[in-house]
Amino acid sequence: MADPKDTRAERLRRAAELLGDLEPQATRDDTDEGWGERSGGSRDEELRGNVPPHHG
Repeated sequence: MADPKDTRAERLRRAAELLGDLEPQATRDDTDEGWGERSGGSRDEELRGNVPPHHG
């Protein structure tokens, strides 16, 4: 049973210390990697890679 002297803030601090950060600050889909994009490279390479089939 919790000690009645413990404040809510103290209980939350202890829980955070034990559990750590449960939610990541950024998920994979927040990055270029999550959307299948490559970092680096030139814009020209990207445009050449996205040529519609009827443009050869």
